[in-house]
Amino acid sequence: MNIYSKTLLRFSALFALAGAFLGSHMAGAGSLAFKTVHAHILVVGWLSLFAWAVYYKLFTPANKILSTLHVVAAIAGAVGLTFGMWLYYLRPFGIANGVTTVFFIVGGSILLLAFVFFAILVFLKTEDD
Repeated sequence: MNIYSKTLLRFSALFALAGAFLGSHMAGAGSLAFKTVHAHILVVGWLSLFAWAVYYKLFTPANKILSTLHVVAAIAGAVGLTFGMWLYYLRPFGIANGVTTVFFIVGGSILLLAFVFFAILVFLKTEDD
């Protein structure tokens, strides 16, 4: 297994665990307070990172720099978006609105870059072509 696939797969497993734990907590508490964060942890963190791990297992992109940028942005963006979302919606530490909004926007923007990098990678010639 290559380093891109292994790294994304491991992070997707951590997101799956966090999402399942959060869902279990919501069910036990009888509260949907974390529903938005829970959904994004599973969709962006677990599902997207897992899909990208499979891509890197099946294909060997010719552009290693873009692949590295993609993996770093994917992980940083998934963590940043879900953490920022948690701060923004739940306000756990009484942090100012401006700070929570910046975390949310920066995390989402980095994740958007990851999707752009991935789209470019898919349309570039791979070593498997």
